[in-house]
Amino acid sequence: MVENKKKSGLGRGLSALLDDISSLPQANAPGVVRLPVADISANPDQPRRRFDEQAMAELVASVRAHGILQPILVRPHAGRHQIVAGERRWRAAQAVGLHEMPVVVRPLDDRQVSEIALIENVQRADLNAIEEARAYHRLIAEHGHTQAVLADIVGKSRSHITNLLRLLDLPDTLQAMVETGTLAMGHARALVGAADADTLAQAVLREGLSVRALEQRMAKGRAKPSQPARQAASDPNSEALEAQLGEALGMPVALQVASGASSGSLTIRFADLDQLDVLCARLGVG
Repeated sequence: MVENKKKSGLGRGLSALLDDISSLPQANAPGVVRLPVADISANPDQPRRRFDEQAMAELVASVRAHGILQPILVRPHAGRHQIVAGERRWRAAQAVGLHEMPVVVRPLDDRQVSEIALIENVQRADLNAIEEARAYHRLIAEHGHTQAVLADIVGKSRSHITNLLRLLDLPDTLQAMVETGTLAMGHARALVGAADADTLAQAVLREGLSVRALEQRMAKGRAKPSQPARQAASDPNSEALEAQLGEALGMPVALQVASGASSGSLTIRFADLDQLDVLCARLGVG
């Protein structure tokens, strides 16, 4: 019941195909054929661009010891067969030197292959944040899915999808750093929209800044001299309270009290919608 709900936006055909992928039969089951490994080619539109070396080494060792236990999904294409799902197993078969491997053949068009490849990777593979974001962007731009529908399809929150899509607003240099794991996703999300994002990213690497420290540095950089002067800057009690509030909430807090007045303002800065959800929960809102 849950799986059907997640795939409801795909239509019955694609939903059934995704079910096929998640429950492909064993290599010797009826309907499974063996094809030459050399007769199979990768999908050039595969969302995954990087394959974890350690995970691939483990898969290669397993294939060498036990062979290919589960077939991959392919379609007839240009006189050969193109992978729809299962590229890692195909790569492992090549590495081991297998001449044949088990496959399930389905006659799929380009649109179906593209959509299945994107969704199957997002649901079941450890894509890095940028690859996942690009997959969501393509599903929206090329296949007309909304963020709400995508959330149902892949079983993730809408805020998760929104936050990942925002990463595509980062400079290309920072996106590359996220792809290679040089820059963590939390730092990258904090840097979205920053005019000096590249400089701040280098500071993160150079100084080992936490996400919170990065956010505080960015907040200080955006701060303007207040008029009238901020009492908290010279009031140890206000400074202590501000620090306590920030620590309790886990978010940057700015307490401002006008000089000679008993009124002021309290500003809480959240880095993303997930943090806003946490804040609302703590305040008993929503």
